[in-house]
Amino acid sequence: MNTPRPRFTTFLSLVTLLLIGCDRGQQGPPPRPPVTVTVAKPITKKIVEWDSYTGRLEPIEFVEIRARVSGYLKSIHFDEGQIVNEGDLLFVIDPRPFQADLDSAKAAMSQAKSQLQQAEAGMGEAEAQRLQADAGVQLADARVRRARTLMQRNATSAEELDQREAEYLQAKADTEAARAGIQSAQAMIETAKAAIEAAQAGIDTAQLNLDYARITSPITGRISREYVNEGNLISGGTASPTLLTTITSVDPIYCTFDANEQEVLKYIRLAASGERQSSRVAKNPVFLGLVDETGFPHTGHMDFVDNRFDVDTASMRARCILSNEDQVLLPGMFARVRIPGSSAYEAVLIPDSSIGTDQASQFVYVVNDSVIERRAVKVGPIVDGLRVVRSGLVGDETLVTEGLLQARPEMEVKTIEGTIEVVEDGLPDDYESVPRNEWLTPDTGSKSGTAVAHPPATGDFS
Repeated sequence: MNTPRPRFTTFLSLVTLLLIGCDRGQQGPPPRPPVTVTVAKPITKKIVEWDSYTGRLEPIEFVEIRARVSGYLKSIHFDEGQIVNEGDLLFVIDPRPFQADLDSAKAAMSQAKSQLQQAEAGMGEAEAQRLQADAGVQLADARVRRARTLMQRNATSAEELDQREAEYLQAKADTEAARAGIQSAQAMIETAKAAIEAAQAGIDTAQLNLDYARITSPITGRISREYVNEGNLISGGTASPTLLTTITSVDPIYCTFDANEQEVLKYIRLAASGERQSSRVAKNPVFLGLVDETGFPHTGHMDFVDNRFDVDTASMRARCILSNEDQVLLPGMFARVRIPGSSAYEAVLIPDSSIGTDQASQFVYVVNDSVIERRAVKVGPIVDGLRVVRSGLVGDETLVTEGLLQARPEMEVKTIEGTIEVVEDGLPDDYESVPRNEWLTPDTGSKSGTAVAHPPATGDFS
């Protein structure tokens, strides 16, 4: 009858443990310590928004050297890949056939001049004959009148009068013949003059062909390889002339790039508001860097903006020009291009890591009296390694820079002072359009259009 007692004892123990557990649950866990976040003041500084593009370098002048006359290539007078100057001799085509044509044309000129002299002599002879015939007409006319007077007085015979009238008619015929001779001599003179002009044209053509046999460089630049070796027969003319080599200019050099509709519209609006001058009007500065370069060591200015959008790419082509004295910039290279996308202004800059994003907007956390506050912001491009804040911050807030994922609005936090580092990108914080005396042109490669730190020019694409 005493066996059930251990079971009752076990039951009491379980009830006691449950009561103790319930009592502890009513006390609750200890409060969590405040979250620690790192905070810093935003950077406020004067900046220019430098818009980024990828461009391709192009030579200002590119010339294909082709033969204008046909013949055998006699000699080559340049080193492949080197700089040649305008007027330097490059190729010589065998000139002997062209020299023979020139000599023949000069002989034809001499013959034509001799014909002219002969025709002029014939003209003199015809003039003399006309004078002689006129004198004969006057004499025959006087004799006829005298014979007619004598005939009226019956002092001469009718036979004598007929003879005098026949002499008069003969003299008139001689006059007409002399005049015809003059016209014939004049025609011979005109023919001789035409022959001289034809001979001169032949000389000019032969001289041109002889000159074309010596091919010189039309520009100063870097020459390519020789596409045809000495001794080959090359074709000239305009149909299918032989390509001998190419030359590209070196300094200065172009860089072309494309901007989409949104970017172009931005520049138009800025120009309309007076904040930034259009590159159609002003030579806005340009900075350029190559793929292996840090920063943008090459400077130039805007040179051309196209007049319409490309319907295939929905972009507008623009071009800048840069000095290339050290000849580092080569045609065909890609380059990083920066052009001013705004005037200079005071901006608030924060690190990207301090910006949160939800489905609707971007935001930051600021700390007021150790309490987190959410601020909606609108941001711009990256400048000096930091994000431009267009609206939402004024620059004196205490911004959460680290611990963003742990923080929540209205949460009390502990703060640790941090810093926001500015990473200079080498681009100026102000600029002005390049003055006229520093504009680069194909003939002024030694000048450099450089952007300098000055009050901004107010100034469409680009």
